[in-house]
Amino acid sequence: MRKIILAFLAAAALTLPAAAQNRGKAPPPPALSAEEQARLPAVEAYLNDIRSLKSQFVQSSDDGAPLSTGTFQLLRPGRMRIDYDGNGNYIVADGRFVYFWDAEVKEQQNAPIGSTLADFLLREKITLSGDVTVTRLGNDDGLLEVTLVQTKEPGQGSLTLVFEEKPFGLRKWRVLDAQGRTTEVALQNPQFGVSLDKDQFYFREPGRRRGRD
Repeated sequence: MRKIILAFLAAAALTLPAAAQNRGKAPPPPALSAEEQARLPAVEAYLNDIRSLKSQFVQSSDDGAPLSTGTFQLLRPGRMRIDYDGNGNYIVADGRFVYFWDAEVKEQQNAPIGSTLADFLLREKITLSGDVTVTRLGNDDGLLEVTLVQTKEPGQGSLTLVFEEKPFGLRKWRVLDAQGRTTEVALQNPQFGVSLDKDQFYFREPGRRRGRD
């Protein structure tokens, strides 16, 4: 489950291992150029326009773990669901908490949504400033990469959002955790602005039906 949490929710992990917390304070991130700063409002506007999203995904990592696939759904503000193919694992955010279901051991873990960077992706208003700092804008082969860290703890990891330039659109994200491991999630045929059933954005233990309120 740790790998799942890192991939989707602890991007630039806000819930960190003790070893990372004990490190010395990292130097401040480098400043962007004026030209790079001028691009951020358009990226913010695009992210804020994403009110719903449904996509298949492929998850890979640099530690030799096998590829994972599944379905990612987002309903802003506050709601998200990730279902992994084949193993029954899933993650769901209901606006207050994020729940992690480990099908192998049939256990769930949860955390307040504000303790993970899922909070950044699910906010009512997304801003690329304040408690997050953009450290890099990169252009490569028609892709724009935007890397951000926690403003107060820049040494605890980073999240890189990767956008296709023409037409402009979110296509993947990459997580570098505090131990130097990288996990990438690539969206496959994402659908934006789709209608999603709000009822699925609540934690339910598989096999148990939710009673009516």
